[in-house]
Amino acid sequence: MIEENTQKEIEEIVHRETKAWDTQDVELLMTIWHPDMVWPWPRTPQSHDPLDWVLEWGRYDYERWKRGWQKLFATQTLIHNRREIKKIVISKEKDGAFAVVDIDTLWRDESGKDNHWKGRVCKVYTKVSAEWKCIMHTGVLEY
Repeated sequence: MIEENTQKEIEEIVHRETKAWDTQDVELLMTIWHPDMVWPWPRTPQSHDPLDWVLEWGRYDYERWKRGWQKLFATQTLIHNRREIKKIVISKEKDGAFAVVDIDTLWRDESGKDNHWKGRVCKVYTKVSAEWKCIMHTGVLEY
């Protein structure tokens, strides 16, 4: 029963993030991140070697990240956001987990230029008190 509840908690945070993108609710999106969150990004969806990855925003900073997401929402139109959980792994201690999620999220700016997030990501979670927070997330990779 505990395993099933933990699985549902991880599904909930993945779905909460999806809802935040769908509704462009920056406040909801900000509930997901752990204060020590770091998010490396591959330069391209084919950049599987981390030697080619970058850190765009550094360690989580509430105000900086909020401004960044607000800018995205203000300058891009969400065309579609499809996400499918492929796998969830939970530590035997029930205090760490990761979710593998296939995403297909298409944004378009006012000039018609597409910003397409398509591929697979790994979202890593840690349990803080009674709440799950995303502490690490890979950028989108095509497999």
